Amino acid sequence: MNDATSKAVEVSEHVPTSHGAASPPAEHAHVISSDEEAIAIAEDLRVRFLADAGARDKHRRLPFDEIDLFSQSGLWGITIPKAYGGAGVSQVTLAKVFTLLASADASLAQMPQSHFEIIDVIRLTGSEEQKRDLFGKVLAGNRLGNAFSEFKGKNVEDMKTRLVREGDDFLVSGEKFYSTGALFAHLVPIVALDESGHVFVAVADRAASGLTVIDDWSSFGQRTTASGTVLLENVRVAASRVLPAHIVYEHPSAVGPQSQIIHAAIDLGIAQHAIDTTIDLLNTYARPWIDSGQERATDDPYTIAAIGDLKIRYHAAELMLERSGRQLDATIANANEKTIGLAKIAIAEAKVLSTELALLASNKLFELVGTRSTLDKHNLDRLWRDARTHTLHDPVRWKFHAIGQYYLNGIQPPIHSWI
Repeated sequence: MNDATSKAVEVSEHVPTSHGAASPPAEHAHVISSDEEAIAIAEDLRVRFLADAGARDKHRRLPFDEIDLFSQSGLWGITIPKAYGGAGVSQVTLAKVFTLLASADASLAQMPQSHFEIIDVIRLTGSEEQKRDLFGKVLAGNRLGNAFSEFKGKNVEDMKTRLVREGDDFLVSGEKFYSTGALFAHLVPIVALDESGHVFVAVADRAASGLTVIDDWSSFGQRTTASGTVLLENVRVAASRVLPAHIVYEHPSAVGPQSQIIHAAIDLGIAQHAIDTTIDLLNTYARPWIDSGQERATDDPYTIAAIGDLKIRYHAAELMLERSGRQLDATIANANEKTIGLAKIAIAEAKVLSTELALLASNKLFELVGTRSTLDKHNLDRLWRDARTHTLHDPVRWKFHAIGQYYLNGIQPPIHSWI
């Protein structure tokens, strides 16, 4: 390796950096009032976000301006109940919003996934004072980040982060990873265990002393989510900002299914983008294979059949996602062990289809359009990289298992949030 090559490698490598807190919203965010308005705004943002999505990924330009536009649009507050000033949109609408946004930029769409999970935790476990406080901040444009998962435990439930009472406050210490959204957040919800081993969520100010967000996310997919490390060194959180999350995480609840339906919607959005891109390039860029005897790539009989197959799979996944949203809406209205199980299984079924389709469609793009589709200038590998990375939320092989156990042996799915 010569000096010039060495320097080029050094420049291209991602160097972990710490970042200061996001500035408070300059003005109150727009407040969305209906499902229809939420979808219309998502459609508008989709067009805006799509324009530079490839360049953001290629150069790993963190989307600070786009995130501000996103949260100021009001979309980050759409599941807040009407009684607290939100739109209280349906889960069907929530899934549609995420599908639209992910069909432009899966990294941007991923940012508020944990934000919406915490809104649900607040709704189900917060006091009236906490609901008025935190829902009010979200509606004003404040973003909730994510300090949930840990990298070093033996599995996803093995957490070392601890929360200890000190007077009217709590002190939180630990280390988190996969912290999507924390870098762009105003408030950082931290999942921690108390001295008895019960799960709590402490909502810390992003600028709190001892809370450090490090941009050390180096995945080949969803490159701009900055889903790296959060270090917590005796971070002080007022007791009024600590939620008894064990109520929903240690017992059956609708929090897990809502988190999973967002994942399924993001995968469907990636698939939609890949299919739309494939069809466009077949019409404008691809050449027919010599043995087809055709003048246009769109007249190749095998290509025609492949597109037909993709669209059938897309419409099946789309309908399963809508079906699962309706079931989740029914579950939220009447939550019990039976209805929660129904929601988990319906969403697991949708997630299996959307996962398989996102991977298939982002791969078929190259097969059908041909070698020219792999040229670096197009950056089309972004779709496969995003699909491969995001569909790891959460292992589909275990969703097949849970679905089979439910229908074959009448066994309810696990209570944790990863099914």
